[in-house]
Amino acid sequence: MLSEQNDKPAIHLSKIDFCWGSVSYDFRIRVKDFQLKKNESGILVGPSGAGKSTLLSLICGILRPQKGITQILGENIESMPDSQRDRFRADHMGIIFQQFNLVPYLSAIDNVLLPLYFSPDRREASGEIQSKTNDEAKRLLDALGIASKTLGMQKAATLSIGQQQRVAAARAFIGSPELIIADEPTSSLDEKNQTEFLEQLFKQKDATGASLLMVSHNKHIAKRFDRIIELEKICDISVKKEKVK
Repeated sequence: MLSEQNDKPAIHLSKIDFCWGSVSYDFRIRVKDFQLKKNESGILVGPSGAGKSTLLSLICGILRPQKGITQILGENIESMPDSQRDRFRADHMGIIFQQFNLVPYLSAIDNVLLPLYFSPDRREASGEIQSKTNDEAKRLLDALGIASKTLGMQKAATLSIGQQQRVAAARAFIGSPELIIADEPTSSLDEKNQTEFLEQLFKQKDATGASLLMVSHNKHIAKRFDRIIELEKICDISVKKEKVK
């Protein structure tokens, strides 16, 4: 269970320093101070390849910074052992990955249910017994336009890119995680499905009181969020340039 720290932000990055590559810093990202309040929705914008996905991976604990504090829901996750950090992520975060990360040979419904096998807390929030968790997975798929009685039974590999994206969203929502992280979740959806997706995203957020941080290049949807977060204003990014021979 989380510590009783209701006054703490959902996300607080302090003096973060992370680099890819050698000590010559092929790619380096530094964050002096960034916060996302509990229950707040923020949309992160910035150029392609500028480091948005890297920043999300640091927030999720998938990457560990060389320096600094990564405080999520009041807990310092950068100091946790790998196994504890993985468990924390499973219990408290719903993540929509840019590449979806679905298991291709499992059905859409089974993909949605996956987080519950790794998190008793989220399993309990979904109804604990299998019949109720199955019903919740079907409800989420239906709400996102994936008919649970037909498409829900198909293997993930047989679904279109847009359908896979919505299955990944349902997987992130199940079990009512306190923090939802979404890496360009509407990029493969047409305008109609984008609208329906965002309706469900905010409906889920409002129903559970979750905090939301989403990356998107679509400036038209930014007005739906509490705050627009410009990457270059919160991060110092440096990229090593190859010398021309």
